[in-house]
Amino acid sequence: MSDSKKDKEKPKNHDLLWAPWRMEYISDSHRKNECIFCTLPKSSDDRKNLIVFRNTHVFVILNRYPYNNGHLMVVPYKHTSELSALSAQEKLELFNVIQNSQQVLKKVMAAQGFNIGANIGTVAGAGIDAHIHFHVVPRWIGDTNCMPVISCTKVISESLGDTWEKLYKEFNKKRRKK
Repeated sequence: MSDSKKDKEKPKNHDLLWAPWRMEYISDSHRKNECIFCTLPKSSDDRKNLIVFRNTHVFVILNRYPYNNGHLMVVPYKHTSELSALSAQEKLELFNVIQNSQQVLKKVMAAQGFNIGANIGTVAGAGIDAHIHFHVVPRWIGDTNCMPVISCTKVISESLGDTWEKLYKEFNKKRRKK
């Protein structure tokens, strides 16, 4: 049997895992008429829009299609694809909020490590390339498993609503004390 024919056959005794929530992501990827990072913060429904924190120049939003529980994005309000377009004050706040995001994720979710970064440009993997944003992905020892390898499925063990509740409360604790 040729290698190409083997590749096309379904392995025996493998169950199929369904991730129907991914269809929303696939369908939405074709709708690029407006920037979600510009439209979502204009709404006051932070829970619906998964915004856990707002500051003067940036906001923090849960990734609707996370790599891990607690996957955050720190986003400047300014619509730009270039770091150089941000003022010194905007950049300072951006990185201070990234640092605060780490602290919140350590406290609320007991994160043991982080992947932090920005995909700048489509060729670098940016799903939304016109509006710069930084990903803050919490990590834990043993958080990877065989699911992504054998079934192209990532297991997220907590609902976005439950995660939003915990993170929103912790991010905004200081504001309530003032």
